[in-house]
Amino acid sequence: MKKLIFAISLIALLVGGFMLGKNAATTDKAATAEMTNQKINESPAKADKNDAAKAVAVADLTGYKVGDKASDFSLKNVDGSMVSLAGMEDAKGYIITFTCNHCPYSVMYEDRLIALHNAYAPKGYPVVAINPNDPEVQAGDGFDEMVVRAKEKEFPFVYLFDDGQKVYPEYGATRTPHVFLLDKELTVQYIGAIDDNARAAEDVTTNYVVNAIKALESGAQPDPNFTKAIGCSIKAKKG
Repeated sequence: MKKLIFAISLIALLVGGFMLGKNAATTDKAATAEMTNQKINESPAKADKNDAAKAVAVADLTGYKVGDKASDFSLKNVDGSMVSLAGMEDAKGYIITFTCNHCPYSVMYEDRLIALHNAYAPKGYPVVAINPNDPEVQAGDGFDEMVVRAKEKEFPFVYLFDDGQKVYPEYGATRTPHVFLLDKELTVQYIGAIDDNARAAEDVTTNYVVNAIKALESGAQPDPNFTKAIGCSIKAKKG
């Protein structure tokens, strides 16, 4: 009887150890996948080909592609006014940037967006920042918090709230920040990242948006005209 009890106990220990190891492996795999998805210094140009293909597939299914004509919108700015692209009469193009308050990627790009606007708005290419997040899903991304952040950073560009989340799905934005460069006729000329290094502005080697604008100004097509946007997922209610 004692031998039987010992044998049963031994089997239970072996089965328990196996399940523990299996669960640990599953946990490690999930953690690795999360880290891979959140690599903060990933370069869009060096992004994994499978990820890039997925990004293109998402864009194809959910929003505009390069060459499509975008629709105008009317969204509330942090100063309380309603803003549309048609109201920017002197614009030669528009740097539509889906961004927000809370995302670390968006925060790291704030100063670069300010510099981009200050350099290119006088040339006819203003930054048009849009917060696509649902504040009921992501705390800190409500309109009142946008007003506070815009004042803190002294944003020289409009910072609009996609109330009801109607604009970002039409464009196909999936990340913050995510740029859609439009020309004067609202034709999409470039989609993707601002540059090739989210973490450190001083380590940027390719300024995708700047290069795209320069190409348009010279009468050429941006090359590349699509890169992988690196940032936080847009926050929306499930279902």
